Amino acid sequence: MKINQVAELVDITKKNIRFYEDQGLVDPGRDPQNGYREYSLDDVRQLMRIKLLRQLGISCDNIRKMKDGKLEIEKCMHDRLRELEEEERSIDHMRTMCDLLSQETGTFSSLDASLYLDKMKELEKGGGKFMNIRMSDVRKRKTGAIIAAAFMVVLMAAMIVLIFWADKIDPAPKGVLIVVIALFGSIIVGVLIALVQRLKEVKKGELDEANKY
Repeated sequence: MKINQVAELVDITKKNIRFYEDQGLVDPGRDPQNGYREYSLDDVRQLMRIKLLRQLGISCDNIRKMKDGKLEIEKCMHDRLRELEEEERSIDHMRTMCDLLSQETGTFSSLDASLYLDKMKELEKGGGKFMNIRMSDVRKRKTGAIIAAAFMVVLMAAMIVLIFWADKIDPAPKGVLIVVIALFGSIIVGVLIALVQRLKEVKKGELDEANKY
């Protein structure tokens, strides 16, 4: 089957399917004649399982562990239940605070935030956190992408500096020097472009797509 057929059968997008392939959760075969992906009924069933678990909020990492036999379904579900209980407490806390704030009759500039922040601390002592779990995940993904890109840019810049230093000691043909520097420079530009694209995907692409069920 082609990806369009699979997307229709499972009722997910092609972007979802490619994302799960990148995550190592599904591995379709290839047509030896043209190299195109060829999905089997097993792949469809695998994507159905992934869709089910993603709808329950199970991470791709835990799905991969279950697929590889490193995590039992029962253990994963118990852990997820504990997470949901924590989220419920957080939602209850936020509901309480929103109810209190709804009774405010003043303006934004007159709002005494310290009183409510103290109340939040009291509520958090009973469990639960005032935080957006999804946005926290987004920040982690962005931070990881930025760190990886920064490392690569610094490495390439160091190579360029090293080339200039070596050229001063033992001058190389200008043409070769320009080509090598242009190569490392193009890698830096490519990394920065990839970083921008990755940040866009994290913000509104793959992270959202993987949860649209």
